[in-house]
Amino acid sequence: MTGAPAPSGPPVLVAGIGNVFRRDDGFGVETVQHLARRGPGALPPGTELMDVGIRGLHLAYRLLDGWGTLVLVDAVHRDGPPGTLHTIDAGRPAEYAEYDDGTESGGGPGELDGHAMDPAAVLRLTRNLQAAVGGTLPERLYVVGCVPGDVGDGLGLTPPVAAAVERAAGLVADLARRAAFTATRS
Repeated sequence: MTGAPAPSGPPVLVAGIGNVFRRDDGFGVETVQHLARRGPGALPPGTELMDVGIRGLHLAYRLLDGWGTLVLVDAVHRDGPPGTLHTIDAGRPAEYAEYDDGTESGGGPGELDGHAMDPAAVLRLTRNLQAAVGGTLPERLYVVGCVPGDVGDGLGLTPPVAAAVERAAGLVADLARRAAFTATRS
């Protein structure tokens, strides 16, 4: 899903993460699809939308492509009732300190499950890939997350999380515009 033509500054990648077969876990995917339906004018030039779903390994490789800003959209287990949005400024991806809590995911120690990777696991893998094969990490990382209500098996978001999709799309668009504005002023 491409949001616009090539950028004048560093490009922005908006990646929707989650499993649509686990109710509110599909929040990131639903938000990116909502932005795609808005059309190319919804985001600044140079912004690409990526429906990652559960393909964390694919995202890790894409993150080495020299993006200026990465905006991850995902269900996050943070404070607040279901539908509460959190915008996390995780800083420079070389550090990722504020978002990477250091917990293991995607299998046991030393194991990698490309279909069960949370964003922190994707970011750790991306750093390891960059050290091994090179590439350029994004300059900035934001997470737009929504507190889920139900991540059990099933289709469709719960009402409070579905209601948060439009607000999250607005936050993502604001972050993309801010990144584009900052890039043109640098």
